[in-house]
Amino acid sequence: MSADDFYSDLPSFSDFSSVGELDGYRPVPDDWYVLAADIVRSGDAVAAGRYKEVNMVGAAVIAAVVNRLGHDRVPFVFGGDGAMLVVCEQDVQAGREALAGVVDLARQVMELQLRAAAIPVAHLRALGGDIRLRKYRLSEGNHLAMILGDGLGIADRILKDSEASRAFAITLQDTALPPLDGLSCRWEPLPAQNGHIVSLIVKPSGRKTLPEVMDDVAEKLGFNPLTDDSRTRLAEKSRLRFRFPPRSLRLEVQMSFAGKALRGWVTGIAGCLLFMLSYATGWRIGPLVPAKYIRELSLNTDHRKVGDSLQLVLDLSPAQLAAVESCLEAAFEAGEVVYGMHVSGSALMTCFVEDIGNSRHIHFVDGADGGLSLAAEQFKKRQAALSAA
Repeated sequence: MSADDFYSDLPSFSDFSSVGELDGYRPVPDDWYVLAADIVRSGDAVAAGRYKEVNMVGAAVIAAVVNRLGHDRVPFVFGGDGAMLVVCEQDVQAGREALAGVVDLARQVMELQLRAAAIPVAHLRALGGDIRLRKYRLSEGNHLAMILGDGLGIADRILKDSEASRAFAITLQDTALPPLDGLSCRWEPLPAQNGHIVSLIVKPSGRKTLPEVMDDVAEKLGFNPLTDDSRTRLAEKSRLRFRFPPRSLRLEVQMSFAGKALRGWVTGIAGCLLFMLSYATGWRIGPLVPAKYIRELSLNTDHRKVGDSLQLVLDLSPAQLAAVESCLEAAFEAGEVVYGMHVSGSALMTCFVEDIGNSRHIHFVDGADGGLSLAAEQFKKRQAALSAA
């Protein structure tokens, strides 16, 4: 395969239970780049009740770059308050421009400071990290990148260090509006049906492999999130609620129709009315076939992924939550695992619908009130404590 087509030509796998098989991961070419972005002081925004806005900006990072470069060329990992994408050398300038547009839009429209950088994979390898990929097939034409090698963690540290990131920072010069077509957040929060929505980050740190760690968790949990697909899905029809007008339609208009608010509201309201008619009657309206879309939606979420660590959003009972926390804390004390966890009563879903007629859509799921962003803060504190021990 050519270096530029590395990701599009990468074979995909569809059995998530094999995500921990290290032999399946391929090293990204040396001349590729990590596009890294996250919101500065996102914890303050979360504390102020603005986590939906934080999620929207994080998803906008992915939407802008993918819309600019193409669906099949860009592996990405959504992190709640930001995202990491990996692009080839040929695409890095266009990726910078798209990301700079999101930085400017977040600042002007959301009053959120988004920092961003384009960091060479070769530089991350020189610092002891790596970027190794597998491509997980959610459904026909929809994939998630699984990434290992600690390269994303190093990129995150560089991004948050003003001196280390100086040479790689994406600056605002003659910035154009980013292409955010298909970005929306119209569904109501997905309620916990078992008691708690748990955003969980887990990474082995000792002799045990990820599958072995999750086998231990499964023994306490009663199911294994790596293997029991039906027990992990969150965006199922029983949870989906659509309110008119959607509470978050304002965010969609602000982000996707900056400077054209009237057009955005008219487009959004009309789209919502047509969707409700189609959803209520089962009628096909344009490219939307409601039963097909809802079936695909439940599959095309990123509630399970690997971005240097395993990241899960699960619906657990109080007993399951206590058992998982006890299991992981014991494993952490034994030096076998690092983990971070955040608990809330619902999950948020932000959608990126590229082409509904051709089933090209993906849905970013995160726990409400901080989700993966706050779980990552816990994770980093435990990781630092383990390194210092």
